[in-house]
Amino acid sequence: MSTMHVQVVTPERVVVSRDAEMVIARALDGDIGILPRHIPLITVLAPGVVRVKGGGGETRIAVGGGFMEVSADSSVTILAETAELGTEIDIDRARLAKDRALKRLAEQDKLHIDVQRSEIALRKALARLEASGKDQ
Repeated sequence: MSTMHVQVVTPERVVVSRDAEMVIARALDGDIGILPRHIPLITVLAPGVVRVKGGGGETRIAVGGGFMEVSADSSVTILAETAELGTEIDIDRARLAKDRALKRLAEQDKLHIDVQRSEIALRKALARLEASGKDQ
């Protein structure tokens, strides 16, 4: 099977740089799958999990939003605001962030909070838990 080169980059570091057979990411209008020889594309990513498949395994990365570019040479570059490998995620911290966001959303009428900001925080926490494999 043919492969493509995939890089996931944040302002701080290169999170992933490897060959893959498939990339699945969450765009604003839903999940998108990229295979080698995909047409060139640039899309905005929503907070979610990027799955990089190949070499008999899968790497899961929690991404806090960003952009994905698929080049004519089949390379995939993801420029993310934040990105963490599933194996790097602090599960307790992610669960606390999820609980905090759910609490703020439940009390939104009393607190006059920024609902959109709380919803984004919740999506990021859920993505981190999903990428870690501990999404309960």
